[in-house]
Amino acid sequence: MSDDFQGIQIESSLPKSWEAETSFNDILYDWMSRAPWLALSALAHVIVFLVLWAIPWDLLLPEDPVEIQADIQATPEDVFEEPPPEEPEEIVEEEPIEEPVLQDSEIVDEVTEDFESTDGDPDFLSDSTFESDNLNDVIGIGGGAGGKFGGRMKGKGKGRKGGGRGTEQALVDGLEWLKAHQSPDGSWDSDGFDSNCGTISAASTCDGPGQSANDVGMTGLALLAFLGDGNTTTTGVYKETVQSGIKWLKQQQDPDTGLLGEKIGHAYVYNHAIATLAMCEAYYFTKSPLQKKATQRAVNYITTARNPYGAWRYDVPPSGDNDTSITGWMVFALKSAEEAGLAVDDDAYAGALSWIDEVTDTSNGRVGYDSQGSASSRIERKNDHYPTDKGEAMTAVGLLSRVFMGQTPEAYPIMTKHADLLLRKLPEWDPDGMGCDMYYWYYGSYALYQMGGSHWTSWQKAMEKAVVGSQRRDGDEQGSWDPIGPWGFSGGRVYSTALMTLCLEVYFRYAKVLGAR
Repeated sequence: MSDDFQGIQIESSLPKSWEAETSFNDILYDWMSRAPWLALSALAHVIVFLVLWAIPWDLLLPEDPVEIQADIQATPEDVFEEPPPEEPEEIVEEEPIEEPVLQDSEIVDEVTEDFESTDGDPDFLSDSTFESDNLNDVIGIGGGAGGKFGGRMKGKGKGRKGGGRGTEQALVDGLEWLKAHQSPDGSWDSDGFDSNCGTISAASTCDGPGQSANDVGMTGLALLAFLGDGNTTTTGVYKETVQSGIKWLKQQQDPDTGLLGEKIGHAYVYNHAIATLAMCEAYYFTKSPLQKKATQRAVNYITTARNPYGAWRYDVPPSGDNDTSITGWMVFALKSAEEAGLAVDDDAYAGALSWIDEVTDTSNGRVGYDSQGSASSRIERKNDHYPTDKGEAMTAVGLLSRVFMGQTPEAYPIMTKHADLLLRKLPEWDPDGMGCDMYYWYYGSYALYQMGGSHWTSWQKAMEKAVVGSQRRDGDEQGSWDPIGPWGFSGGRVYSTALMTLCLEVYFRYAKVLGAR
């Protein structure tokens, strides 16, 4: 026990490991054992320093740091201090023009987009088959008629428009009468237009009502007169008139079939064709997707109405019957749709030409109504003044249809025979008889203007005398034409005034199509 005790005493007298002193030799030994690693660390730091010193920091810094700061400061200046640039101002002025017409409508949003102005394809007009740079030596103006739509603008032709003496004022007065007798809803009421009398003269009321079933067609016909003068849904003196008219037509469309108006009697097919033509010409300018949808549906209905491998008549679906009168309107609607970039069945042109060939009497050039050389129902309305008159309205329709579907007198001499027949019955105002076939005058004017030469010279002189000389210059009828002739009872004063106004636009509404080919 004592030995163990003594051992404990001896062991406890030694210093503990954490209490032991560190001698200089111990420190020196420890430092020397770490010296290689310290040398390596120092060398590494020196190398890093040299590398950092050798980097060309001035090349890595931005060359013009001040410019970055200037760019950042320029943004608030452009937005909050400088006035907006000129180009956005012009767009702001043009786009909202439809607001006065479209307020309080259930379809305001849709119609607003319909009438937005777009630039479209810059090559679109230049590719038009209706454009021409040829000289029209007949009436002494350059550039043909200036293009399908471009030529409608002011500054073309002799004087402002290119017509003869007095035609310009007659055109203005005709458009003013149509504007004054447009209904508040945008339509032209064939039999009730007189409810809008009083704007031109409060002392009288217009007469000459048409048939109520033709409101869609008469609205389309009146719109064509304004469109033909260069007015669109976004431009022109009568842009609001065009806006409200197109809006009304869209509201009459069956969304399932595309038919414009109601399927009443035989006239509805005419009405649809004329209204579709107006919508296609209006869409030509806007290129609005919403307006395109409605217009394309109307064009599709025309396709549905055509007889397979043939043309058109009264029945939809078609029954196999064709007639030249309706076929003419359908052809012009389809050509306008094609010019506007809408989808068109090309087979329709082949069917129409086949029909016109079928009803053409090659011995004299007369185009028949529903069979070779046959007369239309206009002849049933003849009186003693024209006891043997067969009329040439269908010949005029056939000739103009050939022109618009690409035929020329050089390749198809029958066209010259058509034109010769028209010169045998020149326009003549005949208030006591049935010779004032304004439908015939309209087609004849456009067909012979395309033919040019002596055909147009002779027709122009007679047409201007008959049209300008018969325009009303009194009372509320001032600027209009009395609805006499074969179909005045059906279309009324709106019909006669729209057609005669279109006759006065023949100089610039379309280019010389033949010369453009």
